[in-house]
Amino acid sequence: MKAAKMTTIAAMEPLLPDDNKELEDLATDLVAKASGLATRLHPVLRASVGDLVRSMNCYYSNLIEGHNTLPVDIDRAMNNELATEPERRNLQLEARAHIEVQRMIDRGEGPSPVMSEAFITWTHRHFCERLPAEMLVVENPGSGRKITMAPGVLRSERVRVGRHIAPDPADLPAFIKRFAEGYTSSNLSRLRKIIGVAASHHRLAWIHPFLDGNGRVTRLFSHALLRELDVGSELWSVSRGLARSVANYKTMLQAADEPRHGDLDGRGNLTLAGLTEFCRYFLSTCIDQIDFMEGLLEPSELLRRMEIWAREETAAKRLPKGSWPILRMAVLDGTFARGDAADITGYATRQARTVLNELINQGYLISETTRSPVRLGFPASVVDRWFPRLYGGGQ
Repeated sequence: MKAAKMTTIAAMEPLLPDDNKELEDLATDLVAKASGLATRLHPVLRASVGDLVRSMNCYYSNLIEGHNTLPVDIDRAMNNELATEPERRNLQLEARAHIEVQRMIDRGEGPSPVMSEAFITWTHRHFCERLPAEMLVVENPGSGRKITMAPGVLRSERVRVGRHIAPDPADLPAFIKRFAEGYTSSNLSRLRKIIGVAASHHRLAWIHPFLDGNGRVTRLFSHALLRELDVGSELWSVSRGLARSVANYKTMLQAADEPRHGDLDGRGNLTLAGLTEFCRYFLSTCIDQIDFMEGLLEPSELLRRMEIWAREETAAKRLPKGSWPILRMAVLDGTFARGDAADITGYATRQARTVLNELINQGYLISETTRSPVRLGFPASVVDRWFPRLYGGGQ
């Protein structure tokens, strides 16, 4: 590919929008709403919901990449039930890789700080190491040459993404160093750093550090950065909002790639107006997704939906009688001892144990061992009833 080598990191400027009251108001709103959502559930139930949200995040991130992996296939992949058909199996492995890396991020197992080359390459390495070998063979869109990508290694090829010519490979370390320094400056207020999550989402995609996997790494990076700033959590995912407005998401990314449009469009190389508009879109999408999950996780409404479902399933003899009081306790208390099942149901010990074991066998409850406490599970078969619109329709 014939491309002029970028010799200055100034090609990436500006890194942040100018002071902007609308963006600061959005960042303030995001902090307040995220804080409210974080206190919504019992900590144990929150962990169970986190497993579900990671699956959802993977599903929507896959959609953005053009990979439609069904929720039930993702669920099966997490249980190591892989399809025999190669393409479907590969998508399951890709989904599982995404979920496992996000779980590591949610547990704080990645390098610190998030805004670093170490974290960016760690994310790419751990994701790609879990992929089948054939998914690491990529084609350079410029030269058409097929290359086996090394997990976690910055690209050594020049690339073009649409109209955007990404930085020369030799310049990547300098761009990433400037990227990390610019968004962690001690001069930035907390609100400016939250606005920086949105801006850095675009700029990391613009740098395009790897031959493939940049979109997924960028979204995981943003998730981790929001968590580091005590705004993100395992209870919501911006990827759902980005995927549900994917045409707008990609248009906004491309618009922010544009060069500065005259003297009234900032003083950097790239358009200030395009970056500002992308930040407005990204922060608004975060708020929309928190609002969505806030409504979905409202305890009385969640219990109402679950009770209707349980009564229907019991009437159809797909659930044993006495199931609903046990499920209700799992929502309200987060976890309880197996021996409590008799008191919860009012049944004799043996009968209560039979009901409890059936709920565990069907995945509605989870227990690590035969003696461990139980907590709520979310098998793919009930998600549409317990959490409507999580995977389709609505906001």
